[in-house]
Amino acid sequence: MFIQTESTPNDDSLKFIPGVSVMGEGTAEFLDTRTALASPLAVRLMGVEGVKAVFYGPDFVTVSKDSEHPWAVIKPEIYSTLMEHFSSGQALFRSQEERDNAGPQDTRILDTDSETVAMIKELLETRVRPAIMEDGGDIEFRGFDEGGEGLVKVKLKGSCRGCDSSTVTLKSGIERMLMHYIPEVKGVEQVLDQEEEIAINEFNKLEQKLNKDSPPELSPHASFSA
Repeated sequence: MFIQTESTPNDDSLKFIPGVSVMGEGTAEFLDTRTALASPLAVRLMGVEGVKAVFYGPDFVTVSKDSEHPWAVIKPEIYSTLMEHFSSGQALFRSQEERDNAGPQDTRILDTDSETVAMIKELLETRVRPAIMEDGGDIEFRGFDEGGEGLVKVKLKGSCRGCDSSTVTLKSGIERMLMHYIPEVKGVEQVLDQEEEIAINEFNKLEQKLNKDSPPELSPHASFSA
């Protein structure tokens, strides 16, 4: 088995392509050991030092790491883990129920959906999702503010999570396309899970504290008199 890698817009995410089906259909994302328990492969990958997220696509696995661990150090262990799993024929999930629950349900058109919401889901599923998967990520529909400001709420996953270009992707790509086809759409907004919001808030607090506690920089032209 030969496993290929592809870079993504996020330097801390790599797309691993084993040459065989992974999810087949749908996607699944694991952001911590607790959620990874549904998949033996995800548990092993999350156990690699430096790995912080695992994402399954139809025929690829995107692994995201922290910035402190270089790919040169952790890639060999990821290769070995993927090679062993896909060569053994082991199931990706512990049960079919866990696999079904991991697949995307967000763009399934329901009888209760309005025509506008149905069109949004159709475009996300057929036009947006395939393009984002090329970069090792996915998008999840989180709602539409139909009676208010006309905002489509989405969540970026996989390599697109935390990517510097995610805002550009939302605004210049997804937002522009949805607004072009659906006049009711006035904008696109990225939604964060509660855990992510807490983590970002804590990081901002720490950054502010460090900036406040650090001494002011001296001007290169500063002079002192006795």
